[in-house]
Amino acid sequence: MNNMYEVYGGDIPEEAPDLDGAPDRRIRAGAGITDDAATKELEDMKKRLKEMEEEAAALRDMQAKVEKEMGAVQDPANAAIQEACKEDADSRSVYVGNVDYSCTPEEVQQHFQSCGTVNRVTVLTDKFGQPKGYAYVEFLEVEAVQNALILNESELHGRPLKVAAKRTNVPGMKQIRGRRFSPYHGYHPRRRFPRFRRPVRSRPY
Repeated sequence: MNNMYEVYGGDIPEEAPDLDGAPDRRIRAGAGITDDAATKELEDMKKRLKEMEEEAAALRDMQAKVEKEMGAVQDPANAAIQEACKEDADSRSVYVGNVDYSCTPEEVQQHFQSCGTVNRVTVLTDKFGQPKGYAYVEFLEVEAVQNALILNESELHGRPLKVAAKRTNVPGMKQIRGRRFSPYHGYHPRRRFPRFRRPVRSRPY
């Protein structure tokens, strides 16, 4: 027997909405919020990682600079090479004293030009830039030093020059000059003299 259904007083209703889809939309919305938070957190982590890498690079550069400076100071081979170069330059140089304050390096070079090829002339000055009255002349040839010593007591700007071979200063060694003996700077013991006090006289009022 077939079952038959009858509808009274209205049209056949449409299909009911799918209620199961609403939770899906909520889940998708929540998933979108979670993805945004994860993306922001990932960007923050990348930013912090970049800052840490920059700080590490700065520290490496600073450490390399310090090691370079310490190596330049403490490297014995480098110090020996510099000392040898300095000794070689000093062996080709002369000290010139009693130089007039108005004398220029060009005039000093011209004065010693006949001795040999002048490589460099250094006129010493104080912290205010004023000449100290002496200079150093460096030649290219060692033989020129002996020729320059002949010009000792020669005049430049009306003043006799004092020419001598330049000495090489040894680092860490300081010349100590002893005092001359003087009988007037001997030991004098301190003498004590008794003190005399005046008697106190009482005066009547």
